[in-house]
Amino acid sequence: MTRPDRLTGLLRRPPRDADRPSGYLDLLGPTAEPAPTLAQHAMRSTLLPQIYERVWRPVGFNLAKGWPFGPDTAAEQALAREWLGLAAPGDADKPAATVLDVACGPGNVTRALAAGVSDDGLVVGLDASATMLARAVADTAEPTVEYVRGDAVDLPFRDGVFDAVCCFGALYLFDDPWAAVDSMARVLRPGGQLMILTTRRPRLPVSRLATEAFGRVAGVTMFGDREVTAALRDRGFTRVRHRRFPLMQVTAAQR
Repeated sequence: MTRPDRLTGLLRRPPRDADRPSGYLDLLGPTAEPAPTLAQHAMRSTLLPQIYERVWRPVGFNLAKGWPFGPDTAAEQALAREWLGLAAPGDADKPAATVLDVACGPGNVTRALAAGVSDDGLVVGLDASATMLARAVADTAEPTVEYVRGDAVDLPFRDGVFDAVCCFGALYLFDDPWAAVDSMARVLRPGGQLMILTTRRPRLPVSRLATEAFGRVAGVTMFGDREVTAALRDRGFTRVRHRRFPLMQVTAAQR
């Protein structure tokens, strides 16, 4: 079975026309969308995809993770493969896993996950931004990767079809982040791994008021230390792992 056929088989409602002239499967098309927040508008711009992987991601995220004391991009990606049950790039024995990268942007995490699956594996990157996906397609040569333009809050996949699901640097942008978590849990098979890298609200006296005010303006949610872990436990996840950084946190759990 070809990769496009495998991808189509994961969908709840496979399209009649599965052509992908842009290099990704577009399940949204020119649909009307609500006015984006400032942060969402930036993600859909033409500029950010060009600088995301070389400037925006390594500088902004590494500082938020406490660089030089927190993990850099390479360490973050290695942790993602480890916590999601994938292999290291140089390992001879890699799992034939089916993996979903939610809100994949220009595909930087998607490609890092692809380095941890075998030639029989499949890593699907999903995003709503056409400009981000255009960059992802241009930068991706890995044969185990497919991209989909779709709704990250209402994922277009069937129940329980992924061995691992991750969402790195996007949960805080969603209008309804907990609906997105529900959707990620739905498409994950029993025993599968979910991993989320998102914002962290500092535990300072004025931080809640300040971050809530910032969030209203920019459209960014700052999560408390226990919000994501509690949300996963409430949804029946077990073996919850959690690491905190100055302005970010990473959480993983088993379905």
